[in-house]
This record gives sequence, C-alpha cells and structure tokens, in this order.
Amino acid sequence: MGKSIFVTGTGTDVGKTYVSALLVKKLRADYYKPVLSGAEWIDHELVAMDAKYVLDESGIKGHPNKKVSYLFEEAFSPHLSSRRVGLPIKMEKIMADLKKAEETSDYLVVEGAGGIICPLREGQMMLTDVIKEMNLPIIIVCYSHLGAINHVMLTVEYARMSCLKIAGIIMNFFESGDLICEDNLKMIEKLSGLSVIDTVAKDQKELNISNEELVEKLKMR
Repeated sequence: MGKSIFVTGTGTDVGKTYVSALLVKKLRADYYKPVLSGAEWIDHELVAMDAKYVLDESGIKGHPNKKVSYLFEEAFSPHLSSRRVGLPIKMEKIMADLKKAEETSDYLVVEGAGGIICPLREGQMMLTDVIKEMNLPIIIVCYSHLGAINHVMLTVEYARMSCLKIAGIIMNFFESGDLICEDNLKMIEKLSGLSVIDTVAKDQKELNISNEELVEKLKMR
C-alpha cells in the first residue's frame, strides 16, 4: 500500500486541481477525488473534468470518472448537488474507493472539494470528517496575492481546531520578485509556523522542488 496526501485549499478557484496535477506528475502518483461538482457533458457522457485534467497533464491512463466516487453536474456545494439529485454522499463508499486506490499505487494524491469548510451532507458530514477518517496529512493550496495571509491563517486555524495534520502550504499564482507575494510567503511561514513547500507561477508545468525533497517534506516515506 502506498503513501497518500490530501490536497485542500483556502477556497474555491485557488488552483487545487492544477497543483494536484503537478504533485501527481512529480511524485509519479495516482489520483483520487471523493466528490466532484460541476461535471461536463462530453459526447453524451457526464465527465469529471477536474480528474480529466489531472490525468491528461500527468499521463495517467484510464477514464477520469473512475477516479471519482461521487460525480454531480451542478457546480454547487456537494451537499446541495447531492440533495438535488437524491444521491447522498456516504463515508463508506469514499473509504472503500480510497482503499482501492491506495492498494494499486506507490503514492496517491487525494483532492478535496472547495475549501476546507465544505459540507458533504447537511448537518451530518463535512470535508474535515472525511480527512480525519482517511487519517491523511493535508497540503493547503492558496492564492499568493493580497488576502493570502488572512485566508491561509483562517484555514490553518480551522484545520488545527479540527485536529488535522498539516504537511505544508503551496502558494499558487506566485510571482517571484513581486513585493506582496514575497512578503506573503515570509509572513505565512512566520505566523503559521508551517513551511511553504513550493511556489507555483501561472502556467508552470513542473514543481520547483525535487521528487526526493517533496517526499521528505510531505513525510511520505
């Protein structure tokens, strides 16, 4: 059985899927996403586009829908998307699919939905419940520009309050030499006590960190 890491973010559209693809490529890992909202129709089939992107970018073969437990067309919060189609999200299925994915891979990148405070079943299951059940460390993906410090610290504090293990932070849309980006990196590390594992520029195709360093920082040995 391989080693796994859970990718979450400070919110929607911070680039979790983009960074997940870079992690999968660098680690030569497999990919799994428990819940996906906002699937698209392609050739009369509803397709998990986040998973398709990761597979296409990393060269993993197979159908993207096989990498997802719950697939919804409407791009709503998972609890709402599932409620509207009458398909409740169940922990048992997610954990069974996770186990199956871990058994066939050396490394596995698990991508969450939305930000860390994401309801999967109203009043019954949050994304944090799934992460705790999986017992996986998390990588927090954040936007690098103005507002990053606040968003990261709120996410970090909630993760710690939820007793989650934080492996580190990856700053997306980072501009080297930009005063705000550079200061945000310094302040995020200082205030959180966590390491910024890597920074990712727009349209970057590879992580800067080596495979060996990444495995070491993520404690995936």
